[in-house]
Amino acid sequence: MNDSTHMNESIPDLPASLPELAVQINKIAAAAGEQILDIYDTDFDIDKKDDKSPLTAADMAAHRTIVAGLKAFGDGIPVLSEESAAIAWEQRRQWRTYWLVDPLDGTREFIKKNGEFTVNIALIHDHKPILGTVYVPVSHACYYGITGEGAFREDAGGKTPISTRRTGMENLAVAGSRSHGNETQQAFMNRLDDAEVMAIGSSLKFCLVAEGKVDIYPRFGPTSEWDTAAAHCVVEQAGGTITDTKFNPLLYNNKESLLNPHFLVIGDPSFDWTPYLAGLE
Repeated sequence: MNDSTHMNESIPDLPASLPELAVQINKIAAAAGEQILDIYDTDFDIDKKDDKSPLTAADMAAHRTIVAGLKAFGDGIPVLSEESAAIAWEQRRQWRTYWLVDPLDGTREFIKKNGEFTVNIALIHDHKPILGTVYVPVSHACYYGITGEGAFREDAGGKTPISTRRTGMENLAVAGSRSHGNETQQAFMNRLDDAEVMAIGSSLKFCLVAEGKVDIYPRFGPTSEWDTAAAHCVVEQAGGTITDTKFNPLLYNNKESLLNPHFLVIGDPSFDWTPYLAGLE
């Protein structure tokens, strides 16, 4: 009996086994992706949320598609989406299992029309992502991780297992933020000498680590839990790890704030990054 079967026995409300559920979630993410692309090709309006971050009709269309798809399971598992109304901590803290969704991660990249945006759906259980889908609308590529089953990339060419790589200083590669780089990130990069730097938007940075194309993605700026959860699962199931800058695990729904601490997406958990982080924060 594999880990995902054990997982289902401990979560009686799940509508299917985790691998079967992943198939359904990937379809929901793809449907949301089509909604996004329909708007991507138009002269869409850009609004501002309370925190001044941009909001488009694509964010809301994807949100509605995903929430409707998840609610259709009829299992009563709650959904927390970036675009849903605020849910009080007194209510959230009682959730052991819930869906955590970012309908359109990389809205700034969507507005720039550079293609670097994703749809993110994660299933959280006991503060950890146990299923995660990252769908890339422009390429129709889907990255997903299933606890106990591994991580995969699926596109027109079929489904391929993916895994992180061993880290060595001779061919180091780092993922950086396209729209959210800062001085701390640059200081970290400067300590790595001749490391290759790949700048890309949204949760695609996590996917570069999961595929073994880069060794680390350091994030020294603000993010929310829905920004990381789905890709977190993909990276972990590909053999990597996500920690705060003190190397503690990144956890979900364990505090009132939905903001993440600064974090590291590490491909090779055996590599010691401590010397490169000393004094940065």
